[in-house]
Amino acid sequence: MKKTLLVGALTGVFATMAHAQSSVTLYGLIDAGITYTNNQGGHSNWQETSGSVNGSRWGLRGAEDLGGGLKAIFTLENGFSINNGALAQQGREFGRQAYVGLSSDQFGTVTLGRQYDDVVQYLGPLSLTGTQYGGTYFAHPFDNDNLDNSFRVNNSVHYQSANYGGFKLGAMYGFSNAAGGFANNRAYSVGASYNFAGFNVAAAYMQLNNGLSSNATTALGTNTGGAVTDSPFTSGRQRIWGGGLNYTFGPATAGFVFTQSRVSGATSITNAAVSGGNLGFATPTSLRFNNFEVNGRYALTPALSLAGEYTYTDGKVGSAKPKWHTAGLQADYLLSKRTDVYLQGEYQHVSADGTGLTAFVNGLRPSSTANQVAVTAGLRHRF
Repeated sequence: MKKTLLVGALTGVFATMAHAQSSVTLYGLIDAGITYTNNQGGHSNWQETSGSVNGSRWGLRGAEDLGGGLKAIFTLENGFSINNGALAQQGREFGRQAYVGLSSDQFGTVTLGRQYDDVVQYLGPLSLTGTQYGGTYFAHPFDNDNLDNSFRVNNSVHYQSANYGGFKLGAMYGFSNAAGGFANNRAYSVGASYNFAGFNVAAAYMQLNNGLSSNATTALGTNTGGAVTDSPFTSGRQRIWGGGLNYTFGPATAGFVFTQSRVSGATSITNAAVSGGNLGFATPTSLRFNNFEVNGRYALTPALSLAGEYTYTDGKVGSAKPKWHTAGLQADYLLSKRTDVYLQGEYQHVSADGTGLTAFVNGLRPSSTANQVAVTAGLRHRF
């Protein structure tokens, strides 16, 4: 009898240990709202929107303890529209993230799959467009620097170091997967950040070769199975670099982010419209965007927070020099730890300099004029 009890007790202990060593978590976020826009193609509009701040998603995240501080990890994350249930990210089942890897407490993490680049990983948290405090509608024009995650990198290997006294370093390479075309639609990035005494400093660089926009299939002899297939630009090369600083003092955080995006051999900007169509170029054109963002947020109470940003974008399209002024404000109130409501507004003005460009708040249809205003009342729920 005693032996039977002992065996039963040990079996229960080992089962508990095995369960503790391996876990899978179901998680998600749903963002739905009502948005008023003063001008979309010449008309004002009231519409129900999905992902005005954060894209709606659900995912599976898992880890298995392999011993000695080493874990096997994976993430599968799906993006969708709450309005109609449609898949996002060009209809991919796990279009937001899909990767597997190994994580070491001492040496860092290596993952393989479809992942975020290091501009997103390191600079994104310092910009309001990369966070819950502004998100989609606060993006820089056309999301030219990808701080709002317009695209992920396929076929990629990513390394992120462990945290060494507040310092972290990352590097990524996305393969073209094309025989005889090693550089035909590839991507690579590096990034680093350092946290100390309330400061968070970060810098990052990324380059894409022959990246494809979401509506391009054969332009530039590109490879549709390569690293990037959903960039805002169809181009021969895109380079993004930048740096930023956040400082947190008490309930307030203030920040500055600078990014530059250079695009060579561009044939179109997917989400820019002129007379109702995408902005295309008769011959490959060089583009440049310098983005200067000043931002801040303040927790008035544990439940109520305010956030705001202003971005000046100095552009160059061929020989033309358009300029954008973009501003946004958000008030957010927590109903619980997992549910909040928000009121958010955006304003953009563009000086087109003969390009025909009009104002365009990211995620909405472009205005027919140089100005656009959007106001959203929304609800977010996390699980």
